Amino acid sequence: MIAILNASGGVTPRLGTALLGGALALWAGAVQAGSPVGTWKTQPDKKGQTAYVVAKPCGNAVCGTMIRAFDQQGNEIDHPNVGKRLFWDMVPQGDGFAGRAYVPAHKREYDGTLKVSGQTMTVKGCLGLVCQSQTWSRVD
Repeated sequence: MIAILNASGGVTPRLGTALLGGALALWAGAVQAGSPVGTWKTQPDKKGQTAYVVAKPCGNAVCGTMIRAFDQQGNEIDHPNVGKRLFWDMVPQGDGFAGRAYVPAHKREYDGTLKVSGQTMTVKGCLGLVCQSQTWSRVD
């Protein structure tokens, strides 16, 4: 409850204002929960290597860049794809984001989508009707 001083020097409670403020905060949190912005850990590749990918706004879209790579034991390694942009032009579409994605294993770009659910994000790339996806975990 919020208390406001009235003209006579007394206190007037403002429950409605507090409820509205709380409702807006909850709504903003719900909108943020579906955002791909943050750092994500990829699924292991065929060699058991994983990576951290940072997703951040780029203009009116979201872009993602590989920032670190790890071996099977979790030790940081040098990797030729560190610093490469893995997705870009991702804009809200339906219940996720759609744009372009680069798959290093294929050395190719595809139409891609991102869909966040809690602390995971499904990253999918398609060439025509053939699609592949991975589920990444939120780091932060």
